[in-house]
Amino acid sequence: MWDFEIFDKASRGPLGAALLLFRTKGRSLAALGALLIVLLLAIDTFFQQVVDLPERRVLQAGSSIPRVINYNPAYMMEFFQGYETQQYDSFMYPAVRPFFYGNGTQPVAFGNGTRPDIPLSCPTSTCTWPAYETLGVCSECTDASDLLEYRCVDTKIDWTTSYTGYVNEESGPSGMVCGYFYDPEDQRSILMSGYIANGTEGSQTPGEALLVRTFPFTELTQKLPISGGSIKFKHVRNPILDTLIVSSASTNDVYQSKPPVSQECVVSWCVKTIESTYESGHYTEQVKSTYQNTTTGWFPWESTKLIFPDGETVYFLIYNQSVVIDRHNSAPNASNSVIFDDIYTINNVTVSNVQMLFEFIFPSYFTDHGPSGKPMLRYKDIWNSAASFRELPFSPWQAPNNVTRHLERMATAMTNTMRSLPGMPMLDGAAYSKQVFVSIRWGWLSFPIVLLILTLVFLVATIIKTSSPGAAAIWKTSAMPALIYSLPKEAQGQLDHWGKGSGAPRKTRIKLLPDMGWRVSGHSYVSRSPRLASGERVPRGWI
Repeated sequence: MWDFEIFDKASRGPLGAALLLFRTKGRSLAALGALLIVLLLAIDTFFQQVVDLPERRVLQAGSSIPRVINYNPAYMMEFFQGYETQQYDSFMYPAVRPFFYGNGTQPVAFGNGTRPDIPLSCPTSTCTWPAYETLGVCSECTDASDLLEYRCVDTKIDWTTSYTGYVNEESGPSGMVCGYFYDPEDQRSILMSGYIANGTEGSQTPGEALLVRTFPFTELTQKLPISGGSIKFKHVRNPILDTLIVSSASTNDVYQSKPPVSQECVVSWCVKTIESTYESGHYTEQVKSTYQNTTTGWFPWESTKLIFPDGETVYFLIYNQSVVIDRHNSAPNASNSVIFDDIYTINNVTVSNVQMLFEFIFPSYFTDHGPSGKPMLRYKDIWNSAASFRELPFSPWQAPNNVTRHLERMATAMTNTMRSLPGMPMLDGAAYSKQVFVSIRWGWLSFPIVLLILTLVFLVATIIKTSSPGAAAIWKTSAMPALIYSLPKEAQGQLDHWGKGSGAPRKTRIKLLPDMGWRVSGHSYVSRSPRLASGERVPRGWI
């Protein structure tokens, strides 16, 4: 009866199937059916994992991004007393000015990213472009501490903010200064970081301190080269700016004669290889490589002295070279897998107008009078004219600020400004949108397929095992098989022939009586039961 109960429960759920597995120890065909019922618990999980709904990019339309081949913004000529006057690049000035007196321009938040600084076109959420070359601006800095030497000298003080008159050889204060000097080959010694020593020798007190000095290697009035126009970057042709930047972190460092941070930096025209992507409102670009014109040539500035009728003397300046970057000469081994042009150019007027922008801050002097005053910037320091002054709470050129990184950001802003000039050629790219796809992960079907195969095996084995003629027709859904299974082996053997042959089965009555056992009609057995309480054996016909 216990076996019958377990077998019945096994057909109703996994708990009974587990009991049947435990009961049979897996050595019965019924155990395979029970195993299938238990394994069915996991089949839903596998079916849920079969279908995936990934989002994939689908090509929708075209996109475009600007690149520069020739940078020549519109130029409107201006004259003074019949002579063409020098002008500033008004298109570039808004980009560089924030870097002269502060930390530069900051990204503008847009959506979940930042707004692109160039006028690209992306009609969808994701756009890509092939790697491409574009004309731009690069920068580089290198250590120049070896150019400085400390000493105290009685000399002309050309950097103080206390003097507001004209800047020339005949005017301006002189006095004792102590600090780090740079000695050009063709000029007097120049104080790059130091202080005014007030008082007499032996009882001097430090006065105004020079915290930061920027010193371009091109003189402003006649555009004459200083030290050949460069010290560390003589290989760079047609630089926009080549300057020495020397700074101290604080006024106390200057008073204590601590060595300042000295760097020579160059800003120059170059060609950049860029990879750009625009995704979900966020634009990113990566500069893979750069190259520039490194061919030798003569100094490009020429000056002519002019005397006006009122006696005023000025110099007529001409930048007589256009910038030409030939890809085959400047980068003969550059990859041809990118979008490129053979020649990139900037005409001489544009080059001159861009260089003029840097005269605002190169040269300049950032000084401090100590506790009694505020740091002050002296700039627009042009020979034979009066300089300008302004308070500057923060100087991006002063240590420990990263001047190299500051110039790199400025060069990137200049490149983006060039690419934003109306009429620049546009590079076509691909625009994608996201769509949901149905993906079948066939690996997750392995378990259901194995389960299906085992079910088929179980079905075929059951058919074979129950294929005896008439057996199924005799027993059908009766409980007789379970009852007969509990009989002794001798009774099972005698009853087994009932289902064989073609005749109709004989009717047999089996009855269970209390305290008496099973009663089988028409059969006589020797009881193996213990003797009854009366001492008599079980009557014939009883098991």
